[in-house]
Amino acid sequence: MEQAKQLVASQRAFFYTGQTKNIDYRIRALQQLRQGIEKYEQRILDALRADLNKSEAEAYSSEIRIVLGELDFALDHLKDWAAPKAVPTSSLIPDGVSTIYTEPYGLALIIAPWNYPFQLAFGPLIGAIAAGNCAIIKPSELTPSVSRLTYDLVEEIFPKEYVAVMEGEVETSTALLNEKFDYIFFTGSTGVGRIVMKAAAEHLTPVTLELGGKSPVIVHKDADLQLAAQRIVRGKFLNAGQTCVAPDYLLVHRDVHDKLLELIAAEIKDKFGEDVIRNTDFPHIVNARNFDRLSVFLNGGNALIGGRSDRDQLLIEPTVLGNVDWDSPVMQEEIFGPILPVMIYNDLNPLLDEIVRRPKPLALYLFTQDEDLQNQILDQISFGGGCINDTLSHMTSHFLPFDGVGESGMGAYHGHKSFEVFSHHKSILKR
Repeated sequence: MEQAKQLVASQRAFFYTGQTKNIDYRIRALQQLRQGIEKYEQRILDALRADLNKSEAEAYSSEIRIVLGELDFALDHLKDWAAPKAVPTSSLIPDGVSTIYTEPYGLALIIAPWNYPFQLAFGPLIGAIAAGNCAIIKPSELTPSVSRLTYDLVEEIFPKEYVAVMEGEVETSTALLNEKFDYIFFTGSTGVGRIVMKAAAEHLTPVTLELGGKSPVIVHKDADLQLAAQRIVRGKFLNAGQTCVAPDYLLVHRDVHDKLLELIAAEIKDKFGEDVIRNTDFPHIVNARNFDRLSVFLNGGNALIGGRSDRDQLLIEPTVLGNVDWDSPVMQEEIFGPILPVMIYNDLNPLLDEIVRRPKPLALYLFTQDEDLQNQILDQISFGGGCINDTLSHMTSHFLPFDGVGESGMGAYHGHKSFEVFSHHKSILKR
């Protein structure tokens, strides 16, 4: 695609001018981005409503506020991040001085997903700008309203040779991946992540892959069940479960199973109303293809809570699914919807062994007061990140890197890590 080729060439020429390396230039760019987001705030909210039926409260808290927080954090710390760092020198070189310099890679390609289409386009962009790169964003075609506002916002703020947006279908992504970038940042499914990594390998381009997987939530018999119910409902059914770090399945001790489900049902009613199908603020499934995929899961177990759906509205109510095991269809892939399968245990150890044998989760959530059990799980299971006695909150901290491991991804960002991931660290020894 000629447009991609020309855009990459113009950005590379602009990067070679050296303007983006100037710290004041980067700070001004981040300030302009913040002003642009504030100007576009209502349009962002409207677009998220149009594409995913997110309420204004959910859209602001889970998309806009997180981006603004990252922007402010970068503006507060950028000068320190970008300053050369003196480090010790080997005693074998007594006249040496060692310093680590950060420099931008050059041209960054950011491929954003549809589930948090604003946050996951502009969050990585903050890191790319802060590190001094040029960038091209490819927004998801499945959220066309957010895609269009992303284009308009970026075009209003930045010259295309610095930051640009290319809209389009799969062929646009393919055309961009055929070009040589200096860094690729992809958020999406594991399957597409493999395609991105294969394309990047053609140019030996480094990548960050923020993927997904089946993230367990474990509720032990000593857990605060009211707290667990509240935080599981919040974490699972935010954005109708279309969250990469959402609890994907529930493992609960037999002694507290019935009480926990009773509390989860009450929490769903309290948060979403008596009849979620009539709740005009509950997010819908992104498209009919994903709705039909999720409907198959609904038929693969017993709905202990919820279970109703409306294809015309692309809406599935919060559902807890019983009578499932490790071989059930709902346990074979990431759900990415408002369906929570539950399995009961007496002895947790066989279930932990099963988790270890499977692809490494993006997140894990554990509800227990038992510190020995907490330490056992942290030591025994490899996963991207997670929470003890909470869900999702780890990804909102500017001080905690967010990433996956194995099939759930590679490369961390958020806060300082967003600057580091788009920076090359140049080691210099001076004598």
